Amino acid sequence: MEGQRKTALTKTTKIIRMFMYATGLMIGYFEPLHLGHMRSILAAAGQAKALHIVITAHPAPHPDFHITLQDKARWLQMACADLPFIHVHTSHEIELPLHDSFHDITIDIPASNAKLQRLNDALDLPPETILFMAENHPLAQSTMSHRLRMPVVTTPLQPEFDSFAIAGNPVAHWSAIHPEARGDYTKTVAIVGGESSGKTTLVHKLANYYGASYALEMGRLYVGTDLGGSEVGLQYSDYSPIALDHAQAIRKATSVATAPVTIVDTDFVTTQAFCEEYENRTHPFVATCIDEFRLDYTIMLDNNTPWVDDGMRSLGTDDARGRFEQRLVDIFARHHIQPHLIDEPDYDARYQQAIHFIDQYVFNKKL
Repeated sequence: MEGQRKTALTKTTKIIRMFMYATGLMIGYFEPLHLGHMRSILAAAGQAKALHIVITAHPAPHPDFHITLQDKARWLQMACADLPFIHVHTSHEIELPLHDSFHDITIDIPASNAKLQRLNDALDLPPETILFMAENHPLAQSTMSHRLRMPVVTTPLQPEFDSFAIAGNPVAHWSAIHPEARGDYTKTVAIVGGESSGKTTLVHKLANYYGASYALEMGRLYVGTDLGGSEVGLQYSDYSPIALDHAQAIRKATSVATAPVTIVDTDFVTTQAFCEEYENRTHPFVATCIDEFRLDYTIMLDNNTPWVDDGMRSLGTDDARGRFEQRLVDIFARHHIQPHLIDEPDYDARYQQAIHFIDQYVFNKKL
């Protein structure tokens, strides 16, 4: 009985494999890569021994997000890293009607066949390659598909994922975006200010309010891990590793972004301000970090809250606080950064104003 069952299963497996295609091809914008895309990809991959995915540039990219072909290739490469039969490619040239929207599409079969031929040649695809498309794709309809140079096989529709709507408003469809793509669709908001201005408390409040990932201030952690808990040993050479640690913390926070906003405790401008305050010179590496690791938004807290000595702070006088705040303003201007100033001395008022700013500029809420 057991032997008969195994024989039946073997026969079933052979029948299934007989219907598998040797090579499949999918073409798409994948901007942003979302769960519906992945389900279509997996449906195609289940029917082909090798699946080639060609990513093309979006004809109308979202103005709030700078997404490159390489970004999209990375998303898919990472998502499919453990699926070696899926091969990812990019192309600036292929422009076929894709499945993000089918409004006002004009089908040019000769042009589509010419582009498919160039793609076939570039990838050296075998002649029996199958073109996978969504069921409702115009080119998948019987009046069109038989005129294409590649046979068309359809993948099931994913009605709960509207690619057109997701591309138009990624923030509103955050949960649909694939985790590998979310890091490019979260906006970083840095909370900066002088010592004892309430930055870290505000960071944790905002992270909890939005359910957001966050990056902590690295200077304070560095003092604890590398300097024994005191700034007595702090010197010029320490500012590079502090900046590097901060860049890595931000990268990690955005890579696992849990919300369209990622909160950052202080920034590279603040690191530079401390270097200029304590070392009387500008650090070129930190200056490069300011420009290269650009944050999306900066909220600057006025230094008008009570100063609290926590054992690591040293700029507590009115003169010192005012001088440091001016340093921040000067460095921001030097790097063409315009922070949003919150000057309310009340902590809760600062919190409410920060929410108001993020809701308006990150979540595009009409306030």
